[in-house]
Amino acid sequence: MLWHKTIGKGPNLVLLHGWGFSSDIFQNLIEKYKKSYCITVIDLPGHGRSDDVDGGLESWCEELIQFIPNKSILLGWSLGGLLSIYIATRIQLEHLILVAATPSLVNHENWKFGINSEIFHQFAINLKNDNAKTLKRFVGLQSKDKSQILEIYEAIQKYPTTDKALNIGLDILLNSDLQELYKKIEIPKSVVLGSLDTLVPDEIEDWYKGNKTQTYLLRSGHLPFLDKTFKLPSKKSIK
Repeated sequence: MLWHKTIGKGPNLVLLHGWGFSSDIFQNLIEKYKKSYCITVIDLPGHGRSDDVDGGLESWCEELIQFIPNKSILLGWSLGGLLSIYIATRIQLEHLILVAATPSLVNHENWKFGINSEIFHQFAINLKNDNAKTLKRFVGLQSKDKSQILEIYEAIQKYPTTDKALNIGLDILLNSDLQELYKKIEIPKSVVLGSLDTLVPDEIEDWYKGNKTQTYLLRSGHLPFLDKTFKLPSKKSIK
């Protein structure tokens, strides 16, 4: 069973977090928007308070879909964004919002907007060896707000990701290429990128613009939604 929580009133907004974290990473975002939206947060399989789910991209998404209201705004950060791309091809959504996310994380023959696979492999090795310590160090490099960082640290310590989920999540990140699926999504699409992001290079902005996506570039790292200038993109179709 996947852990989930709904709070607030208004249009449905669903938030999907990234690899190795839990939905508690969105606490500031929830506080900011709970008076304007009915927000649902879901812990990914094996993350936070959720049970493990066998399989990979498809099976994880099928589980998540059960808790996503029809015609929701779906916001996915990092791995959550990759999953959101797939979900957007399976159910009816109102608006897809990607945050520091990409249809293909690593570079390969048909994709030049990713990172070198060896760089990510090293990050993955560190994460597996000491999940909490690696994520704490990672978050510490993304934000200068000490109280904010402390809250995230506590959540990481409280809800460690299972080894099984880390492995499946890593496989999804390294082996998924959803470029063609993304191009078929016809609902309004938005992406928020960080100009200092070392995992999702901001050069990808041009690719998104070429695929009918409104783009926003913040001076931030891989956690743009922690930046004080972050705003939820409005729904707008680009032809």
